[in-house]
Amino acid sequence: MKKIDNLVEDIYKLFDLDPIQKKESEVDKLIDNFGNMLKEHIKEFLYKEPEGNGYLRLSGIGKPDRQLWYDINSKVNDTNFAPHVRIKFLYGYILEELLLLLSSVAGHEVNEQQKEVEIEGVKGHQDAMIDGVLVDCKSASGYGFEKFKSNTLMQDDPFGYIAQISAYAEANGVDKAAFLVIDKSTGEICLSQVESMEMINATNRVKHLKNIVGKDEIPDRCYSPIADGKSGNYRLPVGCVYCKHKYICWSDTNQGKGLRVFNYAKGKRFLVQVTKEPDVPETINALEI
Repeated sequence: MKKIDNLVEDIYKLFDLDPIQKKESEVDKLIDNFGNMLKEHIKEFLYKEPEGNGYLRLSGIGKPDRQLWYDINSKVNDTNFAPHVRIKFLYGYILEELLLLLSSVAGHEVNEQQKEVEIEGVKGHQDAMIDGVLVDCKSASGYGFEKFKSNTLMQDDPFGYIAQISAYAEANGVDKAAFLVIDKSTGEICLSQVESMEMINATNRVKHLKNIVGKDEIPDRCYSPIADGKSGNYRLPVGCVYCKHKYICWSDTNQGKGLRVFNYAKGKRFLVQVTKEPDVPETINALEI
């Protein structure tokens, strides 16, 4: 029987042209299922208009309180993602489905895919159980991938992944889980295991959030702005840069003009205080990065 500790090694062996243990007819069936999943994802992105959240999901309980308050209560249309961002989301889904396919082809037991789980009335869908271990699949940038590979996610988790997997684990009554992660730039894969001592109490977190989002009062900002070098300017931290509510959340900055966005060589920079005018073009109508 395969063990999850050898999962990455076994996936890599598939591409070393080691003989595949499964019959070709079994592999064909797995690939057909994978193709059907891709069809659903692609059609959803092509035909379905993006929707706001409007309600709590277990996948989001790791987000900061203020961000979730806006998710539930904001009346502003915050789903106007730039086309390239939607494409990025799409191939992220595709890569995560690919990880599950390769796990199955490599002979590991993959089941309970997209099983619905619930804590305190808040629902979510786990990715899968692999060899009896709860697994959440992720695609990541090189920087993000290194945090999973080095098991340092606990120290820097701006997207709340630990809280998310804690909720799935608690709902399943298990005390360990793992992230199966692919670097979307290099194709490298790692397995990052999470023990109970690293998890949060998901029930308490859900209770707290239900109370927070039910109030009219907006919670304090999630992060403080950071100095943009020695210019005297201040910019958004990374946790805010990737938040879809950043424009409304920081609308009172720059003397009430809101965020100012400048096109630096390495990408957009969102300034909350401009003391020295940057010597780069300013974006007037900025969509999500």
